[in-house]
Amino acid sequence: MPRHKVLITVTTYPQPSKSHDELVCTAGILDTGEWIRIYPVPLSFLVDLKSGGQSNVKYSWFELELRKRTDDFRPESHSPQHYDFRDLKVIERLDTQGNWYKRKEVVLKKVYTDMKQLIEDSKEPKLVSLATFKPSSIVRLEWEADDPQWKNEWTDLRKQGDLFAGDKDPEKLIPKLPYKFYYVFTDNEGKERRMTIIDWEIGALYWNCLRAAEGNAQIALQKVKEKYENDFKNNKDIYFFLGTTKSFHKRSRNPFMIIGVFYPKKELQASLF
Repeated sequence: MPRHKVLITVTTYPQPSKSHDELVCTAGILDTGEWIRIYPVPLSFLVDLKSGGQSNVKYSWFELELRKRTDDFRPESHSPQHYDFRDLKVIERLDTQGNWYKRKEVVLKKVYTDMKQLIEDSKEPKLVSLATFKPSSIVRLEWEADDPQWKNEWTDLRKQGDLFAGDKDPEKLIPKLPYKFYYVFTDNEGKERRMTIIDWEIGALYWNCLRAAEGNAQIALQKVKEKYENDFKNNKDIYFFLGTTKSFHKRSRNPFMIIGVFYPKKELQASLF
């Protein structure tokens, strides 16, 4: 089984999945420049790996054995050869020096700016399901209240201890987000689009802000908005990591969701005299 070198760029907040194994989208870019999706990845493994913070995972080069999934038509989808990741080797983490220069070298090799073209490429024969996308502008961050508890369809997952950690329930590992977050942005044609954000980072930010606000959800939401809307719009050069789910890839007019946000600082051009 060949070993692959992968720069992890995405871990999403847990999402329902009928097949259960695609519980968390973990994705990255191979050293060849191609996108790759890795699942199943147990929540317990991610929690252990993230014990020192998400920075231990994202933008780190890993080496491990992977095999193409035969039950998933999306070309990027692979599974770990060893479910316990016994063969995993952490090579190095790319730092943020030079305004994320090392990270940009990898993740910005191929960037879509045309949403219509990306949607077209998601169809046969390409079936693209992971991509880096550059919005023309960020309009605003939106959110909607969601069920604060894990849905009943997750009940069976609690019986599958290998997906979590022994007999732990998902609530004990990852609390259910009580809100859904969305970005409203414009594409290269000036068309306004609205897309769900399922990045792990925005969920972690909400919980951190909620603790700082001593449980006041409205203050926490405004803090999330301050970063994802105000700070990102004014100070960051924003790119989206977009991905699809297997169940909706061929059923939706636009199957993509925002599974990660790449946000180096805006580059100021030198004045010409």
